[in-house]
Amino acid sequence: MQKGMKWLTIVIISVLVIFLLMARWFANLYLDWLWFGSLGYAIIFKTILLSEIGLRVLVGLSAFLFIFINLLFTKKYVLQAISSRQYFESEDVINLYQTPVNKYLTPRLLTVTYLVVSAVLGLFISTAVTGEWVIIQKFINGTPFGLNDPIFNKDISEYVFKLPFYQFIYRLITWFIVLAALCIGLVYFISETGRNGLSKLFNSIGARVHFSFLAVLFFLARAWGFRLEQYMLLYSNTGVVFGPGYTDIHARLVAYKVLFFIAIAVAIIILINLFMRKFKLVIYSIGVLFLVSIILGGVYPALIQNLLVKPNELNRESPYIANAIKYTRLAYGLDRVTTKPFPAGNVLSSQDIENNQESINNIRLWDWRPLSQTYGQLQEMRTYYALKNIDIDRYTIDNQYRQVMLAARELDQKQLSEQTQTWINMRLKYTHGYGIAMNPVNEMTSEGLPNFFIKNIPPASSINQKVDRPEIYFGELTDNYVIVNTKTKEFDYPVGGNENAYSMYQGNYGVETGGLLRRAIFALAFADYKILLASDLQNSSQILFNRNIKERVPKLAPFLSFDSDPYIVLDDAGNLHWMWDAYTTSDMFPYSEPFSNRGNYIRNSVKIIINAYTGQVDFYISDETDPVIKTYEKIFPGVFKPIEQMPDDLKKHIRYPVDLFNIQATKYAVYHMTDTEMFYNQEDKWNLPTEKVIDQEESMEPYYTITRLPDDTKPEYVLILPFTPKNKTNMIAWMAARSDAPNYGDVLVYEFPKQQLVYGPMQIEARIDQDTTISQQLTLWNQRGSSVIRGNLLVIPIKDSLLYVEPLYLQAEQSKMPELRRVIVAHGDKIVMEPTLDLALNRIFGTAIKTEQEPIATEPNTDNQTNTIQELISQANDLYNHAQDRLKNGDWAGYGEAISKLKETLGAMSESVKQ
Repeated sequence: MQKGMKWLTIVIISVLVIFLLMARWFANLYLDWLWFGSLGYAIIFKTILLSEIGLRVLVGLSAFLFIFINLLFTKKYVLQAISSRQYFESEDVINLYQTPVNKYLTPRLLTVTYLVVSAVLGLFISTAVTGEWVIIQKFINGTPFGLNDPIFNKDISEYVFKLPFYQFIYRLITWFIVLAALCIGLVYFISETGRNGLSKLFNSIGARVHFSFLAVLFFLARAWGFRLEQYMLLYSNTGVVFGPGYTDIHARLVAYKVLFFIAIAVAIIILINLFMRKFKLVIYSIGVLFLVSIILGGVYPALIQNLLVKPNELNRESPYIANAIKYTRLAYGLDRVTTKPFPAGNVLSSQDIENNQESINNIRLWDWRPLSQTYGQLQEMRTYYALKNIDIDRYTIDNQYRQVMLAARELDQKQLSEQTQTWINMRLKYTHGYGIAMNPVNEMTSEGLPNFFIKNIPPASSINQKVDRPEIYFGELTDNYVIVNTKTKEFDYPVGGNENAYSMYQGNYGVETGGLLRRAIFALAFADYKILLASDLQNSSQILFNRNIKERVPKLAPFLSFDSDPYIVLDDAGNLHWMWDAYTTSDMFPYSEPFSNRGNYIRNSVKIIINAYTGQVDFYISDETDPVIKTYEKIFPGVFKPIEQMPDDLKKHIRYPVDLFNIQATKYAVYHMTDTEMFYNQEDKWNLPTEKVIDQEESMEPYYTITRLPDDTKPEYVLILPFTPKNKTNMIAWMAARSDAPNYGDVLVYEFPKQQLVYGPMQIEARIDQDTTISQQLTLWNQRGSSVIRGNLLVIPIKDSLLYVEPLYLQAEQSKMPELRRVIVAHGDKIVMEPTLDLALNRIFGTAIKTEQEPIATEPNTDNQTNTIQELISQANDLYNHAQDRLKNGDWAGYGEAISKLKETLGAMSESVKQ
């Protein structure tokens, strides 16, 4: 009795657990349906769900039927085996008896057992194809590339969209056959062992015929597999380049063609043998296939490679190297790159600097790494606010095109005090961040701190850009769900003392909590019973979840790849948006060499806008020539909008993405060589440069700047990265990607004459270290309880020459607030270090060049005595001139600041004279 109750308890608990799991699954599914619908993307949810369910049902049902039918063929044999009477002899008496299996295993129970086994295996296989729906959809909706491969002369779409589908079907068929063979093998093994013992295993004609039938199917499928492997040679990595080489085409391709016919022949022999019953012939034919596969698949290619290719490799491989160059350039968009000559050794004049003030005034003196610490100290305001990432963008400020750095002030709930982390506070009250901080890239205060355009809470702006909707409900730190429009007021920002400002969410892109039933579903989905019990919730309350944009957008579009750096944008109406670049990728572009985990084909085909307040997501097509995004348009009609529909005030902030630029630059460093012999010998391979950052040598990052490209008439926003030759540190070229209309997406490479020396970034770093005055100053600072942080070295093209700029920051040991204290400028044979960029330019070019946007900033008195008398005199003259300019402009505050600094400099001169 107790044992029965125990089993009953186990059954009840099991049923309850299964019910709760199914209920949780349904709740999450229902929640996703509501969420996709609230954003206007129900079509994505329905397409993915129906495709996924349809595929799994079709695959699972096919597997179930195939295995079940094969098992049914064994039914008669099994029943005959178990119905045969067993006997044993004892003292010359034969005793007959029935086995327990014979007694209990009825035909109906055997059929039910086969059904259960087949269903379980079908479910297993259907689970294994989860996520493969996209292969089916791309096969159905594939768009031609209008470009054929050089080997089989098929459109590239045959490989990008169709070949993965054929491979998928081939794998499924192979799984079906193997699993069915294992199942019937186990059945025959048990049946024959029970009847005849191990010595007679698989001796029955029925078992052999059955296995022969499966073998026919297997070898027919294998023949198709050899056919598919011919096309997979387009992705061979065994030669001198990625893609098929001489050996692949003249040996391995031949092998696959021969093996294709042998596999079919083996299948036919096995089929004929069903009637001839000469099973040794089957074994011989399979052995021939195995032997030929070894000879043609391994030995023959090795002989071709070593005897024909290696002795004359360049001549044999030249056509295939040319294919690799062409198709890799196509796959990464390198065929669109325009190359231009750039003169070397030209020296700029002061007039050139004056004529390029737009470029000079936008040289970035703030490095995002030290600036992020300074932002944290100056603008986070409260412990629960965080400015996670510093973004770089450009705005038209007071009719001037300015490059700025900015960061969103997000609310990090994890930083709330422990006693504050109650359910009400975490879910209903502390729901959003507030505003942004923004500073120009080239300005600092007299203390070496950023000169903010927008700062504080609520946001105070000193420019024509205002933040009218500062609340940030969706960002990069918003990992938890919140409920808005409740009876609880939402914390907006601290006013002062113990007072706070409060607000209510005005958007409509959340999911309404509704009545009791819907709240119960939410409680189950979020595993949070308090949603059901909270009295502050109303039927009109909205639950905001998937708020982290790096979770929100990939959930909407899991078929896209994404850039690593979404950036915050302030539109003309004062609203905040996140702008994020998305890529279409493939790993099936013929002859194209793969790049890390991005596949071997990439296009920046989508620009995504996420409203930081409402959470609305919009997808805009930025590359209409991409066949992959055209295919997704067919799969998800109405999801993607033309780029022309993007609001103009947001379109102005589109920029060329860094990740794509890095990939293209890395590939271009090799694939700029289009001559096959030069490529084979890697004669002109380039490298990406390195620089010193915080005294560590690191790879140089691409950097945005506003500059006037050679032969252009106006400044524009470009992304730049230099190149250095192989095994050398001088500069050989630089790449620029344009971000402004109408030239957005154009990539230019300016090449230097190879006969002349152009300093590379590490050579400039070495010159900085070797300069006696600069190195002594750096050593002195590092010994005074502070550390020197070296910022990004920027190579700025000005007219037809280059200007090198590197900022230096000082950080006290007890402080985490780096201050911008020096700017190093190098040009030609000159290298100087001054408190400001304009002073450094004045020393190099010899005239009073002023960058009006840059407030004067000098070093504290503690290190003025290290300057020479001549330097102090020059500095005093510059300060006097600066003071007079401020006086003429009526800037009394600036005049007083300059006079104060002049007094300090004169005092330092007096001390130096005394010494």
